[in-house]
Amino acid sequence: MAGHPRNQSLGDGLKMSHAVSLKVLRLSRPSLALQYPLSNAHELGISSKASLAYPPENADDKFIISPVLNLPEAFGSAYVGETFSCTLCANNELDPSDTTRAVSGVRIQGDMQTPSAPTGSPLDLEGPEGEEDTSASPAPGESVQKILRFELKEEGNHVLAVTVTYTETALKGEGMAASGRVRTFRKLYQFVAQQLLSVRTKAGELSEGKFLLEAQLENMGENAVSFEAVNVNAKPPFKSTSLNWDIHSPDTEPPHAPILNPRDVIQVAFLLEEQAGGDDAEKDAMGQVTAPDAKRILGQLAIQWRSALGDRGSLSTGWLTCRK
Repeated sequence: MAGHPRNQSLGDGLKMSHAVSLKVLRLSRPSLALQYPLSNAHELGISSKASLAYPPENADDKFIISPVLNLPEAFGSAYVGETFSCTLCANNELDPSDTTRAVSGVRIQGDMQTPSAPTGSPLDLEGPEGEEDTSASPAPGESVQKILRFELKEEGNHVLAVTVTYTETALKGEGMAASGRVRTFRKLYQFVAQQLLSVRTKAGELSEGKFLLEAQLENMGENAVSFEAVNVNAKPPFKSTSLNWDIHSPDTEPPHAPILNPRDVIQVAFLLEEQAGGDDAEKDAMGQVTAPDAKRILGQLAIQWRSALGDRGSLSTGWLTCRK
């Protein structure tokens, strides 16, 4: 019988609602809102601005893009090579008129479970820019915020696990603390990281010490991407030369990298030439095997791009080889 009251008390504690809530919001860049003007408004005897959600004062009424920024309405897609960013908000849900309880010592911890690390790995959380980490005891209606940035490096299911710990103190007259207890809850948020760029490579030997590396890049995403750079990080003693849009670009002007729409494919090529110098022992030590029927390690393909909203992304392949 001695243990029965404690069990009952434990059950009541588990049923009691938390004084702190958690909100997780993905950080995304806004886009320009769209509006659809009427093409034959004058024939219908109505204003051409009647169908516009954001009618401008001095602008072309037939222009589909409005000057208003629009925030994404849904979580959207997460792609390998990009940085997943979100804000974690622990909100003090106590009523300002409630003088019987107080919240202090609010802490937010997070870990990310990935296909290669199913048990999860701890995450470094940052406070809002320009704000010191002194808001561990938010007043009623206030919150503690942390920002998470995580580079997506592999396809598959990802689970963001967030743990919130705080101290809830019961108060008696004149704000004096009567007792306090540490409370904790944990929430899981699952999303899938998809492949944005599909990369298919092929390499062949042109002559002794010269190889041609080709790659097909396909946009598997839902929006267009703008390439910033597509290069080969050649493995010594090879030197890489691009045969793409930047081959004839003047030094005074930046090359005009292409824009790849969804499901479009672009082909790139690079010439890799073996440089003179270095003995066989040095080549073997760097992975350049010299057997006639062995594979030669050429380098890695490195791709950098920007999404339709301006977010940066990057992707590097494994070591690319070619059989002599």
